[in-house]
Formats: sequence, C-alpha cells, structure tokens
Amino acid sequence: MANTLVLYYSATQTTARLARVIAEELAADLALIHPVQPYTEADLDWHNPQSRTSLEQHAHNQRVAVTVDWPNPAEYANIILGHPIWWGIPPRLISAVIDQVDLNGKYFASFATSGGSGYSRCQTNLQRAIEANGYHLAALNPGRVLSSPTQARAWARGLELAR
Repeated sequence: MANTLVLYYSATQTTARLARVIAEELAADLALIHPVQPYTEADLDWHNPQSRTSLEQHAHNQRVAVTVDWPNPAEYANIILGHPIWWGIPPRLISAVIDQVDLNGKYFASFATSGGSGYSRCQTNLQRAIEANGYHLAALNPGRVLSSPTQARAWARGLELAR
C-alpha cells in the first residue's frame, strides 16, 4: 500500500493528466472525486452567469455533494488534493471533500490547473476549510498551479511528505 493518496477532481481531464503524473512520481494511490450530480457541459459554461458552476462559485460557503468512494484516508500519511480553478478558487466540491477527509496529523499538499489564475486565493480558501474543520496538519505544503508533466514531477519531488 502506498503512503500517499492523490485525490483529485477533473472536469475536462486536464487535472487528471497531472494527477496521474504526480501519483506515478510518488508511487501514490490515485482516486477521482465524483460529484453526486455530475457536471454537464452546460453546467461548466463560465460565460453563462446562470450556469450551475457560476451560481455555485459565487455562493460563499457553498458545498457540492460528493460521492465518498475513495480509499480510506486514515490509511495514508500524505494527502494530495488536485483540482481545477474556477473563478479564482477551487470548485465548491473541494471544500466538501475537506469536510469529509480527516486531515488530522496528515502531510497535506494541493495543486491546481488553470487557464490563467494563480494559486494564492486557492491556498487561502483551502486553509480556511482546514481551519473550519479544526484539523491539525503535520505539514501544509504550499499549493501551486501546474501546467506540464515536467512541472508536476518537480513540484511533487519538492513536497514535505512523511516517508
């Protein structure tokens, strides 16, 4: 069994591609996050202010239900969470994941894919979710926007993780 779980959400397979690279680099287990109600192409239309994602992302403290079908996080010392960036922050389902994955004592890292956003708002958003749950991490690695397999491998090698 691997010591690291790479848990990710990917609407368009961009994040999935880099999650696989990171999992391979770290000899980690890999698990996809599934929203209970899958997103349609119309839901993902960020040009439409009435699309599902537009409405979700603008509702503070919104949670999007996820299907808990990933491996038991208690079996891992390291949790890496991957996601796209929507409206400058992680999709609202990522906060729901943090609510459901006990991160106490874990080494935690997160990464994102994006067409143009930086990671600072995402890092703040995730830290707030971690604090709201009262988790005490062993380490919180700085998150990063990744755009290539080479970049993903280098980022993964630089993480502070339990060995």
